[in-house]
Amino acid sequence: MTQTYDSKNFETEVLQSQEPVLVDFWAEWCGPCKAIGPLIDQLSAKVEGSAKVGKVNVDQAPELASKYGIQSIPSLLIFRDGEVSERLIGANVTVDLLESKLQAQVSF
Repeated sequence: MTQTYDSKNFETEVLQSQEPVLVDFWAEWCGPCKAIGPLIDQLSAKVEGSAKVGKVNVDQAPELASKYGIQSIPSLLIFRDGEVSERLIGANVTVDLLESKLQAQVSF
């Protein structure tokens, strides 16, 4: 299941994760964000056990959006060992593309 991250759990769930983590920075009012929502959920189910997938609502956690330089959404960041290792911006993504990018981080 896709997790929700915010300022309370971001440190432990994302930055301290032993697995790579894909974080979808999104907002309720963002059409493209809503369009890729089902892809993010599908990806979460596919990579369960080898990677984590979650979302940050930029309206509810503006400090995280600011910290990671989110200027347009959807922005998809992949974290590995507490650092951003990959950044994808926009809704022009597929489950297969995201899965391959996450799996590349697993076998890093």
